[in-house]
Amino acid sequence: MSYDRVRAVDEPVADALADERQRQRDTLAMIASENHVSEAVLAAQGSELTNKYAEGYPGERYYGGCAYADEVEELAIERAKDLWGAEHVNVQPHSGSSANMAVYLAVLEPGDKILSLDLTHGGHLSHGHDVNFAGKLYDVTHYEVDAETGRLDYESIARKAEKTNPDIIVSGFSAYPRQVDWKAIQEAADNVGAYHMADIAHITGLVAAGEHPSPVGIADFVTGSTHKTIRAGRGGIIMCGEEYADAIDTAVFPGLQGGPLMHNVAGKAVGFGEALDPAFNEYAAQVVKNADVLGEALQENGFSLVSGGTDTHLVLVDLRKSHPDVTGSDAEEALEEVGIVLNGNTVPGETRTPFNPSGIRAGTPALTTRGFEAAEMQQVGDLITRVVDNLGDTEVYADVAAEVQELCDAHPLYE
Repeated sequence: MSYDRVRAVDEPVADALADERQRQRDTLAMIASENHVSEAVLAAQGSELTNKYAEGYPGERYYGGCAYADEVEELAIERAKDLWGAEHVNVQPHSGSSANMAVYLAVLEPGDKILSLDLTHGGHLSHGHDVNFAGKLYDVTHYEVDAETGRLDYESIARKAEKTNPDIIVSGFSAYPRQVDWKAIQEAADNVGAYHMADIAHITGLVAAGEHPSPVGIADFVTGSTHKTIRAGRGGIIMCGEEYADAIDTAVFPGLQGGPLMHNVAGKAVGFGEALDPAFNEYAAQVVKNADVLGEALQENGFSLVSGGTDTHLVLVDLRKSHPDVTGSDAEEALEEVGIVLNGNTVPGETRTPFNPSGIRAGTPALTTRGFEAAEMQQVGDLITRVVDNLGDTEVYADVAAEVQELCDAHPLYE
């Protein structure tokens, strides 16, 4: 894609788009929530559906001319049902956070109680942080991972639920490297008469491929993102049983949103269709294998991993033991300088701040999309080590940057 049509009317934007395309080609994307969608998904998201208003749902729109919009949305819904085995699916949320907001709107009143994983222990802003809408509208209490093991303590969660009597328990994460026992959290919710919302934003693809246990059919509501490990159009999704279908649909529209972004829905439909191909299961399995290899490489090089490893697509490194004077922000900045893009991240028992945390989070979905396997992930772990061990050493940076470019060239993106 040359962006010639953009350039003809807006050269600065065309330059920025072209530069971003080149940046993605020439760097290793290791932010755990990022991936590279196919060019088919990109095309669907840039389609003429950008022009179409389609308030409402298929067959019940508030505008005319929606026959093809209906067809696309119905395809996205049916493919999602096939992927995750859900009774009811809403593909209109603009993001995973919007999906979470819709669930809250459907079953909670302002001031109701939420019990969720603390942000510094791997949770998400939309689970109830005080700077987010959820923390402002609802009474939020958090559970944490065990300080020693870095893992969820389900008995502790159940006790906290009994103590706080929440209206909804939120499970799921943005930085937790282990599988979640959805049934244990559902039991805790049932015991106090609470709803259970499982947020699988990071692991939608892993769940679809059977690489992570599914909460569908266990939790009352399952929300997620559609652009992370599932590699579909950017946005959100909600899944639930038929008994909650009307409440969820009404919460999304007209409760939360007006017209859906139909071009995004088209991207979701295409990406879901790609994920139904058996090759996607092989991809998801490789994502998990690659994360495991990366984690082992980092541990062999002296880094400490939260929970001691990973079951998923990400590793969470606690720098305080191996590099006590290096912050996550220091590491993130240095690694980006050599073309490795990940993020500084809080860790359980955080002693710094979210803006200057003690850990780094690294994910494997995007590198796996590029074709990276065990050997490349071992190399990436060694490259990360060389940079963090030698902060500020320009010679090391130059050597690592050259190896990063070789890896990028060997695994081209968007040729």
